[in-house]
Amino acid sequence: MQKDNLEPKNIPVNEYSLWTYEKLRYADTDRQGHVNNAIFATMLETGRVELLYNPAAPLHDQGCTFVIASLHLDLHAEITWPGNVDIGTRIATVGRSSLTIEQALFQNGICAATARTVIVQTNASSHHSQPLTEAAVLRLKDLIVAIP
Repeated sequence: MQKDNLEPKNIPVNEYSLWTYEKLRYADTDRQGHVNNAIFATMLETGRVELLYNPAAPLHDQGCTFVIASLHLDLHAEITWPGNVDIGTRIATVGRSSLTIEQALFQNGICAATARTVIVQTNASSHHSQPLTEAAVLRLKDLIVAIP
């Protein structure tokens, strides 16, 4: 891992269209007193689930679910307990049956991690990909943030 990758990133918060947060627990820490990197992935899941499975506006088609096809996580800084972590989420691309989500984790305004996840809608019975509905595509495209 290159040293630059571990330096905190200065990412503007306005680059993300959806926000949520997690309250850190003492149990989230590792032997060094930092939040364990596995917890980073769990916090990213919180942001994705609030988007994909919002009970007021679900994106998945009936009889379908979303699965992760790819997850790339870059760690930039430590996260420490106690405190909260802000989770920024944005849509990067929308395909026929998939979408790419970009996320960032911030603690005290410092970007501690960034991630890029490819999500595929699959039919729960056949386990094959299934095209997103037109309504889902339109809603997802509305969440794409133009990055300067």
